[in-house]
Amino acid sequence: MDEKHDQTIAMLNDETHPPRMRTDGNQTPVRKCCSSFIGALRDNLLLTLTIAGVFLGFIFGFAARSYNPSTETIMILSFPGDILMRMLKMLILPLITSSLITGLAVLDPKSSGKLGLYALTYYFCTTVLAAILGIILVQVIRPGERNNKEEVRSQLLSNNEPVADQVTTLDAIFDLLRNMFAENIIQATLEQVKTTRTYYNVTNAATGDYITKLKFETRYVAGANFLGLITFCCAFGIAIGTMGKRGEPMLHFFLILNEIVMKLIKLVMWYSPIGIMFLVAGKILEIEDLIKLAQSLGMYALTVLTGLAIHSLITLPLIYYAVTRKNPFAFYRGMLQAWLTGIGTGSSAASLPVTFRCLEETLKLDRRVTRFVLPIGATVNMDGTALYEAVAPVFLAQLMGRQLGIGQLIIVSFTATVASIGAASIPSAGLVTMLLVMSAVNIPAKEITIIFAIDWALDRIRTSVNILGDGIGAGVVDHLVRRELGPTDLEEGENTNAPIKARTASELSTERRKHSREDFHETSKL
Repeated sequence: MDEKHDQTIAMLNDETHPPRMRTDGNQTPVRKCCSSFIGALRDNLLLTLTIAGVFLGFIFGFAARSYNPSTETIMILSFPGDILMRMLKMLILPLITSSLITGLAVLDPKSSGKLGLYALTYYFCTTVLAAILGIILVQVIRPGERNNKEEVRSQLLSNNEPVADQVTTLDAIFDLLRNMFAENIIQATLEQVKTTRTYYNVTNAATGDYITKLKFETRYVAGANFLGLITFCCAFGIAIGTMGKRGEPMLHFFLILNEIVMKLIKLVMWYSPIGIMFLVAGKILEIEDLIKLAQSLGMYALTVLTGLAIHSLITLPLIYYAVTRKNPFAFYRGMLQAWLTGIGTGSSAASLPVTFRCLEETLKLDRRVTRFVLPIGATVNMDGTALYEAVAPVFLAQLMGRQLGIGQLIIVSFTATVASIGAASIPSAGLVTMLLVMSAVNIPAKEITIIFAIDWALDRIRTSVNILGDGIGAGVVDHLVRRELGPTDLEEGENTNAPIKARTASELSTERRKHSREDFHETSKL
């Protein structure tokens, strides 16, 4: 009797039991399709809302243009987006410090060195490839060579020449090194070093003639020095890793800080669809004349967008597939949330919290890799910016009727690479560093005002490409070092009552050596 009862219970619990099959079979194909579609939306609700926010922002922005809103109205409409930007920027500093320190504290110096070598090699190669691609496209398409180029310059050129500091490529390289080693780590959260050249005349007492002399001035300008913060946090994290058990309290502190920041990021993400919608709508409303803009700078925008499309859809996927032998577009699907946030905010640093969430929670990359690679990538890996800064000076030279030789094009490629590394990961920072590229080939600073009108749109696209490049880089490095790193010792999650089980790199190395000796003795006995 009990045996029959057990068989009956087993049949009722069996998923392949005929009554259940009949119930599913009674559903029409339309109903099945609707059920699967609704289920997919429910599982990806935040991503769905973000996509809807971007599209609604475009619709709302173009619809509101017909009412000719005032500047004050545009400011009010953009206010929810400004709040989103402030919330994301608020989380950047604690996120970078905690992620870098915890990521490096559990890695031995050999693994840290390999991570850095792989990441920097990837960043340098992709940035150079992007700059070269931009040079090739602008030379093939030639967007500045047109019959009405004088008319375009007269329409778009501003009479107010931007104030440009006298700076050379050598000054920019030295400033990168100066910023890497900040003299005050607290000041580095607010300001960064910048060198300027000042020329002044003095009178020769003997002859009475004027002599022009050069003076170098090193001053601080507003903007967080992320290079200095990253250098300090890398050294701090590696030092913790060498301290064994004595360094565990400090490691636990930054682990808890990182987990708190990630929880705050999850809260901010639910507001992001609203903020992105108003950011996009506000930027569309700020354009004065869309038709005039398309007629004047349409070919220039097409050249930049073509380059960004080739780099993001061909170059980066080929690199990812060549290294990992995996589908790069499946990887892109996991990064869709971060890509959309980059389009809305126009800042790779502001999108960094979302990028962390996509790579660690959606794509399941090793936290030790993402915490080391992403903060550095958001600062120095600027593929889209390098391509943009290579195209723009050549375009402006073509409008002026100048032909740049092969030597000058090489200079543009080199300076665009250096300038993109030095570009702060904030909206439209590329315009500031582009003055460096323009000065390298003797293009007047006032010419940059020609592309001011369309920079807001191209800035968002190139930022989204920068974010994709950071993600692909993390995926490539994760694949190269995953086997060597072994299982992770960073145990974090929703169970806040569970004790932290993270150990420093030196303690892990000691334990691994102990296990190796035990394995050796066991093998010797055999």
